[in-house]
Amino acid sequence: MPEAAKPKSYWSLVWRRLKRNKGAIIGAAILLFFIIASVGAPILSPYPMEEMKMENRFIAPSADHWLGTDEFGRDILSRMMYGGRVSLMMGLVAVSIAGIVGVFLGVISGYYRKLDIYIMQCMDILLAFPSLLLAIAIIAVLGVGLTNAMIAVAISVIPSYVRVVRGTVLSLREKEYIEAVKALGVSDFKIILKHILPNVLSPVIVLSTLQFGTSILAAASLSFLGLGAQPPAPEWGAMAYVGKSFLLNAWWMSLFPGLAIMLVVLGFNMLGDGLRDALDPRLK
Repeated sequence: MPEAAKPKSYWSLVWRRLKRNKGAIIGAAILLFFIIASVGAPILSPYPMEEMKMENRFIAPSADHWLGTDEFGRDILSRMMYGGRVSLMMGLVAVSIAGIVGVFLGVISGYYRKLDIYIMQCMDILLAFPSLLLAIAIIAVLGVGLTNAMIAVAISVIPSYVRVVRGTVLSLREKEYIEAVKALGVSDFKIILKHILPNVLSPVIVLSTLQFGTSILAAASLSFLGLGAQPPAPEWGAMAYVGKSFLLNAWWMSLFPGLAIMLVVLGFNMLGDGLRDALDPRLK
């Protein structure tokens, strides 16, 4: 008798659905391209990042300089490859901080109803401000700089995590198996750790993927406004900010960093949409 086929695990089904989603695959390919280019910048970049040659100022895209040069004769492609490290790291740090704090507050708010009103009132206050305006206000308090920009973006993203996690926890805590576990005398900590957090994981993964692109865009916007990374740091928003002064005779200085930001955000959004569909338990 042939052996019965083993049931596929949940994550293997998620992976199978994700592979069938062409949008998610394209988004992942875009992100993989930028990650490889950024991580491998010391090896792949055609010129040293800070090499200045005044005789090469404002060279248009050519065979020698694929994306042109800036006002100091520095190669734009090399600077963008190194700048990808800064931009991607800003998004990673902001999403990590927001995810950890947001999940913690969301679980506490959803599970302990006495604390719910206080936490959600604080979140409602933060949500009353546009995210970029809130980030600018936070930087006004903390001061201008790359680290403060990441903190400001993280704080502006936290309410999104709290609302998503809280909604999930509110539905879970009323389930019969949670009530049964409570009746057995299991501590709240173990219930949250073993029964609540695993079920919160899927929406948090999807939200993190979507917020990654949003955080990179917000951080680049702050740098463009002169509130984040400061020149001569090779960050895409800061590079676009410097290039705006030379749009008439060196349009490539702002165009290519702007395109990089657009493509990375697009990649995260496409991957996030694919993950949302793949993690949907209603699909088979």
